[in-house]
Formats: sequence, C-alpha cells, structure tokens
Amino acid sequence: MHDAQRTGLRPAIAAGLAAAVFVVPVAMVGAVLMSITGGVIAGGGCGGDGGPGGGSQQLGDRTWSAEQMNNTQTITQVTQSRRLPRRAAVLAVATAIVESQLTNVHYGDRDSLGLFQQRPSQGWGSPADILNPAAATGKFLDHLVALPNWQHLPPGVAEQLVQRSGHPERYAPQEPPAAALVGKFWTGPDNPSPPPPGDQVARLAAFTSPTGCGDQGGSNIPLNPQRLPPSFPLPTDPQQRVAVSYALAQVGKPYVWGAKGPNAFDCSGLMQAAWAAAGVPLSSGTTNQVHDGTAVGSLHQVQPGDLLFIPGSLGTASNPRHVGMYAGAGLVVNAYDEKAGVIIESVDTWTPQIVAIRHIAGTTTPPGSPQT
Repeated sequence: MHDAQRTGLRPAIAAGLAAAVFVVPVAMVGAVLMSITGGVIAGGGCGGDGGPGGGSQQLGDRTWSAEQMNNTQTITQVTQSRRLPRRAAVLAVATAIVESQLTNVHYGDRDSLGLFQQRPSQGWGSPADILNPAAATGKFLDHLVALPNWQHLPPGVAEQLVQRSGHPERYAPQEPPAAALVGKFWTGPDNPSPPPPGDQVARLAAFTSPTGCGDQGGSNIPLNPQRLPPSFPLPTDPQQRVAVSYALAQVGKPYVWGAKGPNAFDCSGLMQAAWAAAGVPLSSGTTNQVHDGTAVGSLHQVQPGDLLFIPGSLGTASNPRHVGMYAGAGLVVNAYDEKAGVIIESVDTWTPQIVAIRHIAGTTTPPGSPQT
C-alpha cells in the first residue's frame, strides 16, 4: 500500500542473473542452456508447459508473461472459490497490474510487498501472508467486499478505496486488460450465488480447489519416501531455517495442481509458500522458479532451502517441470504427485535427474564446500 508516488516495479526476477547450472551430460548442456535462458516458454494449459496460467500469452496489444498469467489464474480461482462476482476478480487483477505488474515482488513503497503492495505495518498481514498470492488475494477481497455498493462504483474507485494510493487515476485504465485476463480463467455465471453467512468452506477452497486439469508436473522418480531422522539438524541461517521448517511441516498434505497451501500444494506452490514464510518472494510455477535466485554450481555447493529441478512427469531436461527443496542431511522435501502428496525423499534418488539448482536466500557456501 502506498501514498507516495510509485515508480516502476521490478523487472523479471531472472534479469541479469546467471543461467541455471545443469547436472546433465555434456552433450545436452548447450540445448538445455538455450532453452531455459531463451525467454518465453510456449504452450500451457492442461496440456502445455506454462503451469496453471497457461504460459505467456498475448491479449490485445499486450503480451503477458507466464508468471503474470499464473498470478491471474490464482486471483480468479480465489475469487471463484469464495463465490464472489466476476467483477471482484477484475478489480483485484487491475489493482495487481498497477501495484506490481502482476508479479510477486519483495519491495515497494516503505514496507509494501507482494502482488497488491500490502503493508504489514498497516495490518494487512505478515510478510508470509502477503507474499503468498492466494492469501494476499483473500485479504484484498476481504477489504473490497466490505465497501458499500462496491460492485457499482465507477471504474477505479473501488480499487482506490481499498488501496489508498497517491495516484488513484492509474486503476481505471487497467480494468479493460484485467477483464480480458480474467476472461481466460473465469467459468460459470458472472454473479454466482453467495455463500451462506459464516460459511468457511469457500474460503478454505480458495487455497486448495483444483484447476480442472489432471496431475501436472508430478515427479517421475520412483517413489521411495524417507522419514525425518530424530536428530535432523535444521539450518542455522534464519531464512533457510524458516523455509525448510515450513516445507517439512507440510509432509503428508495432499498434492493439488495449482494449490499454494495451506491445505494442499503442488510442487512449485510448496516452494513459494515455504519461502514466503521466510519473507522471500518466489515466482509462480516451476517454469518461472527455475530462474529465481542464483545458480548453484553443483550438489557439492547445495544448501538447505535451495531448489532442485528435475524433468518430472511432463517435462524435459531443457524444460524441468518438477521442483523440490533440499532440506539438509541428504533429504529433499517436495509435493510428489496426486497419490503421494508431500513427502521426503533421499537426494541420492534425485541426483541422476537434477538439471538445475537455484539458491534463493541465506548464507553463501564457498565454492567446493561439502553439502550440508
């Protein structure tokens, strides 16, 4: 949230960062590097490679990135799960376009964070909630529907009443592109029947409802769950400790494609929620997260909290579709697939298929140091 003038927000997370480092045969490295660093990955939807949002798409005269489409899908899904009118989703997306260009940013005016630039100091929730796109959307909708006659206010007015921006004129022009984006994902009536008073089912469903697609991006590694040893050492770095602890606490929860918690997760949703708990934003979707953070040279340098990428059930070495978190002590935690849910596995099982490693935050291990 802001009162002062807002300048342009972050470029893509991957801008200026080194390409991911790949643990694959030398003959494949060139093709893999070209694919992952080459920009837009085509395809999407239930049969493509763009995640729940369907990958980058052009609507009118504007091209929207895969992350922007994924975040639109999340906003629309949360709105529908609460049985709110379609206009609520349009207003939320228009707000996110203005505030963050529909990306999950870790900075802004004063302590503003996330899609909607909500401020922890102003009662919008913890950084963990604000940096979780589904939870942040829910908080925006809470404030929106508390406005009298919100559905019938002139363009830009409802957004301004929620956001209290220093530049209220910026919202109305974004409602038409927001409507086009929401139209890609909205299903059913524009004004569904509202839930009964006090009904919490719709609110919970907002974080776990399926996208209508089958299992997407599940693991292709033979299932071999591990137990967390009694003497398991949590990381000493504060951010890594929170992220790893959060991920491990979700073991046993179901896998739902597109879910970002708290009741279910897909693989990238678990990574996003875990690092959000540590106050660090991640992009939405595996194909975007493979560019987050910085590259790690090999498993000899991996740290707890680092993201490990493998092809998964639908991906390839050049387009990995499954991600897990290195937890330390030779273990990986990940949302495996629809049958197994969130589990712990041995990193030795993953090693032959790891094609990228990304360091998100925390202490930096000197090159060549042993894995911890």
